[in-house]
Amino acid sequence: MNSNRRDFLKSVSMLSAAAITLPALYVEAKAGQAVNMSGFTAPKLDKVRIAIVGLGNRGIGAVDRYTYIEGAEIVALCDRHKDRAEKMQKLVTERGLAQPTIFSGDAGWQHMLKEVKFDLLYICTPWDLHTPMCIAGMRAGVHVACEVPIGLSVKDCWEVVKVSEQTQKHCMMLENCCYDFFEMLTLKMAREGVFGEIIHAEGAYIHDLLDLNFSKTYYDDFWRLKENIRFNGNLYPTHGLGPIAQCMQVNRGDVMDSLVAMQTDDYHMGEEARKLAASDATYQQFVGKKFRGNMNTTLIRTRKGKTIMLQHDVSSPRPYSRIHQLSGTQGFAQKYPTEGIALKRHKNGHVYLNEEMMADLRKKYTPELVTFIGEQAKKVGGHGGMDFMMDWRLIDCLRNGLPLDQDVYDAAAWSAIVPLSVESVAKNSKSVNIPDFTKGAWKTNTPVDLTLNGGGNTKIRTLIQGGGKQLSV
Repeated sequence: MNSNRRDFLKSVSMLSAAAITLPALYVEAKAGQAVNMSGFTAPKLDKVRIAIVGLGNRGIGAVDRYTYIEGAEIVALCDRHKDRAEKMQKLVTERGLAQPTIFSGDAGWQHMLKEVKFDLLYICTPWDLHTPMCIAGMRAGVHVACEVPIGLSVKDCWEVVKVSEQTQKHCMMLENCCYDFFEMLTLKMAREGVFGEIIHAEGAYIHDLLDLNFSKTYYDDFWRLKENIRFNGNLYPTHGLGPIAQCMQVNRGDVMDSLVAMQTDDYHMGEEARKLAASDATYQQFVGKKFRGNMNTTLIRTRKGKTIMLQHDVSSPRPYSRIHQLSGTQGFAQKYPTEGIALKRHKNGHVYLNEEMMADLRKKYTPELVTFIGEQAKKVGGHGGMDFMMDWRLIDCLRNGLPLDQDVYDAAAWSAIVPLSVESVAKNSKSVNIPDFTKGAWKTNTPVDLTLNGGGNTKIRTLIQGGGKQLSV
């Protein structure tokens, strides 16, 4: 991290930790009156005014998707690079929507909080900015939706929880994999006891990002590659953990209690740095650096004696996988490499169900959310539709005053695996305790509601793009 960025983050931390005095900021009059944000309902918003910060890979997709959602208005866009903000502003207006105000520069998002009235801060920046932006947003009186992870230290995770409880503002981590279609099917099946008691689950983020991490353009200033130097552990656990945690009712009936993590040495990133530096001086800065190992395996035990295995590997040449495995007393499911479900009542669970049986399961257990918006989500896109389903659901919940599917305790607990796995690896795979961010409320918190629960009135726009092309979904 360069000195300018370090100084900037220090100033951001001081700003977000204080009772900052911007005209539109929320005053913490409720200090000491913290509420349980699991199942929390905020006042209805007829229209959700959105400010999006970070217009790189994820932010561009978010702007595109939100132009399709009625009841959502993009009022502000911010990125360090002004040309990116201008490009997305043009996209919004070309689709016949009101022109959002744009901000740029390292402090642009702070000016945005001060100068624009909005309801939802949508964060798609590099990871080290997530916590300060979440905290400043909630203290400014807006709900927050933030890309993964919500924090990179246990202290940061606790602070985000505290501020959400005090300000009574939602802080949702944008774990899109919770909205993928097979994951949603297995969540409904788990909720209805089809797998019996789920006693073990596995998740992963196995994705060969070697070329992208060393790209000069894909991650601004190589920020993601630098995180692979800074964190020697599982630095991207939530894609695998989120969906299985919901199936196991983590924070809503059980809680993660401890973990151990073990990691291989690095066999690819250091060598790639040396190879590229031989012909391009840009990469000399990475030669001799100690990169995180290829494969991290983290084992988690819950308070009720269940186990979770998480894996992380972004440099080995192997097919993409999030595993998504559920092992219960009455059945089994796994998504990668091939979707399959086995149930004890069919041949004692030793073989996967055939396609006819799978079709019957999909018909019976597909959640109402997927039935209602799934096909439209596929047309809009975003990782096959799960991104749009997540965004639509978020807006529909805010407009109807409904609890969010993911709360701040999920954000904190799932994100905390990053620093805790680093700690365990550093201690030669010693066991590390996982904080209970719900402070005991997991015993009574209710599971995620898979129905529309009085919502479902948020419609999809039919857009007219430049040149008269109709983008109907």
